[in-house]
Amino acid sequence: MMRTRWWWATVVLGAGACGETPLPDAAPRLARSGLALSSAPRGVQGTFVHEGASARFSSREVEPGVFRIEVRLRGLTLTGLMEPAQGVSLLDGFADANGAEAQMREPDRALLTALYRALNAKLPVGDDAAPEAMYLRRAVGVWSQFPDSVALQRAVMGEKGRGYTMLCSYARCNGRNTGSCEGNYNWYAYATHDCDRGGFDWPGNQQLAQLGDHYWCNGDEYFLAGGVWQCGTPNHWHRPKVVGNCFGRCGPECGGDTQYTRDATNHDSCVRNGHMLVSGWCNDQFVAAVDDELFAPNCY
Repeated sequence: MMRTRWWWATVVLGAGACGETPLPDAAPRLARSGLALSSAPRGVQGTFVHEGASARFSSREVEPGVFRIEVRLRGLTLTGLMEPAQGVSLLDGFADANGAEAQMREPDRALLTALYRALNAKLPVGDDAAPEAMYLRRAVGVWSQFPDSVALQRAVMGEKGRGYTMLCSYARCNGRNTGSCEGNYNWYAYATHDCDRGGFDWPGNQQLAQLGDHYWCNGDEYFLAGGVWQCGTPNHWHRPKVVGNCFGRCGPECGGDTQYTRDATNHDSCVRNGHMLVSGWCNDQFVAAVDDELFAPNCY
């Protein structure tokens, strides 16, 4: 059943923008270290401990096709309500102490990134994961990249014109989804962003990118310099060729989902091109990519 804007508005008002909804009574005890994941009625729940910091989380199907996600960490509660079939999502975050609006900080992102990695290691890949687990993983991925200067409260109500542009074909090279391209690249010519250096059409903000999970290095990506592939960051070079570290994939690093979209590619083009993940110059690309990461289908 398609829910109207009135239905969603009622849900939001009923939940309260800063209200607190407790985790299920059967939430497991806090793990001593690492991830503890268990099934719950129509959902999953668990705890995570990493370097002395901890988080509790749950994801449940509260109505057919509607999922409620909650993560609590470091005095912060993050909530998400999603109806993927309609492209509708409501994200929020507030302080546990007083229900006040909160901002994501670096220690929060570090713990969420570690949780995201643990979920990737534990859950089945892509569509093989149960929907409530898959949307938990995707939401944690979104929160782990939230810049300090972007409000945690965000609503996508399925507005006309919202959506995502899939780039699955550009994530393939040499006829395969993963593995070496063996020199047979499939360049996407429109990876771009705007910033203090210039607009989308300035060559220094553009990259020729081979998307996909084909190479990995201990840096942002491989880039071609003088005919030699180097690992690092080509800081606003004019249209360099880049590949590696799952360029263009929705979510941080190489995760359990395989969504490659235009907005995610543009976000990578910003944060891997002389800007940090939390750079204010990349906020517009991040915001544009949120609905892609939550709802775009897997490419393979």
